[in-house]
Amino acid sequence: MAHFIFVQVLNVTRAGSPSYFKNNTMKKTNVLRFLDQKKINYTVATYEYNAANFTPEKMQEFVDFDVNLLYKTLVGKGNKTGYLVGVVPKDKTLNFKALSKASGNKKMTLIPQKELLPLTGYIRGGCSPMGMKKKFPVFLDASMLVHEMVYVNAGLRGILVGLSPADLAKATNAPFEEIAE
Repeated sequence: MAHFIFVQVLNVTRAGSPSYFKNNTMKKTNVLRFLDQKKINYTVATYEYNAANFTPEKMQEFVDFDVNLLYKTLVGKGNKTGYLVGVVPKDKTLNFKALSKASGNKKMTLIPQKELLPLTGYIRGGCSPMGMKKKFPVFLDASMLVHEMVYVNAGLRGILVGLSPADLAKATNAPFEEIAE
């Protein structure tokens, strides 16, 4: 049985509500409301999420942007500073030592998946570095600096938000660090 991922990309040239959200049943996520409030320009990409068949390589067949622009959001806990967020390329892993050092911790671990929703308000596959229930320190992988635009989850599975690395850093008050491997 073939699984398909459908992606529709919507360009937003100014902060505001794209007509897609007014004329369809999809509601704006906290991330999109947050970006509107901050007057940050963004692009929205929607797709049909299928956990069994969701890889960047498969997604590339259905999107009109390079999947190397996709970044994932990982939530961890440092031994000194508490909860923190790392944003790394979709096809890379988090370098725990590098994030520990960047965040002022001796060590850190990822939180268990069952803690993600109560802590952030997001489920696995839809976690965004913006619009969480509480504000945690965010660290962006420096690899995104070579791109004009990057995509991160917009708070729900099936919705991505694209914005410049500078705008993402501004929105999250995050430094760029070498945290991926």
